Amino acid sequence: MQLRKETTQMNSCVLGAGAWGTAMALHLIECGHSVTLVPRRIEQAMELTSNRENRDYLPGYTLPDSLQIGHQLGPVLMEAELILLACPAKGLRSLCQQIQQIQQIQQIDEARQSLEQLKLILILSKGLEQDSLKLPYAIVQEYFPKVAIGILSGPSYAGEVAAGAPTALSLAVEICSPTMEAIQESMSNDRLRLYLTDDVRGVELGGILKNIYAIGAGLCDGLNLGDNAKSSYITRAMNEMTSIGKALGGRKETFYGLSGFGDLIATCFGSWSRNRSFGESIGQGLEPKAIIHNQKTVVEGFVAVDCLHQIAEKKGLETPILNELYNIIYGDTAPKLALNNLMVRELKTEF
Repeated sequence: MQLRKETTQMNSCVLGAGAWGTAMALHLIECGHSVTLVPRRIEQAMELTSNRENRDYLPGYTLPDSLQIGHQLGPVLMEAELILLACPAKGLRSLCQQIQQIQQIQQIDEARQSLEQLKLILILSKGLEQDSLKLPYAIVQEYFPKVAIGILSGPSYAGEVAAGAPTALSLAVEICSPTMEAIQESMSNDRLRLYLTDDVRGVELGGILKNIYAIGAGLCDGLNLGDNAKSSYITRAMNEMTSIGKALGGRKETFYGLSGFGDLIATCFGSWSRNRSFGESIGQGLEPKAIIHNQKTVVEGFVAVDCLHQIAEKKGLETPILNELYNIIYGDTAPKLALNNLMVRELKTEF
């Protein structure tokens, strides 16, 4: 693959070998970086090493010999300039604790180069911590207050990224410094393009909110409501998503960008979307908790609905769609009744 221009190679590690983590590891290899993919379980690390394919989460894509597979965090972190946290949101705190413990041990052993060369910790998770209602950025910052932290978000089906299909994403950092611009350049090529922004909160919220509203799009599919209904739903969901995002500290324009509108559209229409498929199954009559219990991969929107509903109530936000999704998933409201509740609301102007 031809790079857009010559860039600086980085020692990178991807912590978490699900579909998205694996796809990003393959992309970074294509960009010319040295990459180590670190699964959570040693059994998975051994399987990836043996098969050179992630048959559980991203089948059909060969892991090149240049992609190293690790199972011990210590040696990987010693050399990492870029760390990608690719675990589900519910496992993010535990992963940060592991990294911090290793760092402290290495410092005791006077291996002080540990994390000193680190340029950026990049979060790929899109969810909230259910107990604290904290966003991923805040969790990571608790453990690494002196390290630059970023969010990578946008319309990004892992299979398409692994296949090298054209993709554009938002890279959000607090300060768009020359170092961050260099990282943007080094992670971009002629198949994946990164747009730099300093609206960390907006990008992070967009990635969480789109999972919530994609469930509703799936409900439209499961109930066979038709194109009119689904299009109308997504339009109004976008309005509510922007309203919530602004109230929680994001910028309006961010929600009309890649990490907002772009990701919402992809997640609402993609047959691969776990959140959309979750909603579709509910619309077809399955119980939400039963679906989650039998789901191998994480449906981040399931927890996000509960978390954002709590936050919206505390903030006194008007969120009719979110409220109905919550009532369907965590209450006993039938999807058709929830639809009727939305349709008979008091009429208002569009803007």
